[in-house]
Amino acid sequence: MSIKERLESDIRDAMRSRNQERLEALRFLKSQIQLTEKNQLKDLDEAGVVDVVAKEARNRRESIQMFQQGGRSDLVDKETAALAVMEEYLPAQLDADELARIVAAAIEEVGATSASDKGRVMGKVMPQVRGVADGGAVNALVTQMLEAASQ
Repeated sequence: MSIKERLESDIRDAMRSRNQERLEALRFLKSQIQLTEKNQLKDLDEAGVVDVVAKEARNRRESIQMFQQGGRSDLVDKETAALAVMEEYLPAQLDADELARIVAAAIEEVGATSASDKGRVMGKVMPQVRGVADGGAVNALVTQMLEAASQ
């Protein structure tokens, strides 16, 4: 079952169970997928759908941080619930050890020796971990490993 088919099925289930919070998050996700398809003038494949879901999950994480800083716990709870729904549609995320192994291999392959090589390393790592690792976490890990390598 494709992600879009699963999304349709979950929308129907949420309507039947009258779970309004889940239904809103699912409908929003569906609308973002449809908007992206409309803008690109083509149906998205599974990788494209995962990219849209990952983007929306990242936006939710950023919103949660902003609402926490603003002291809006009601909105933090709402965004957290929506994020949990969206994460159901993302592939399993890499653990820290696996991510570190991929970054170390990329640093070695590129021959990076300092923080100035960060762009080349990120260019090598991101296609491998797209959808299965948060870009911010990858960025922080690459920076940390390059700083350790240059010392």
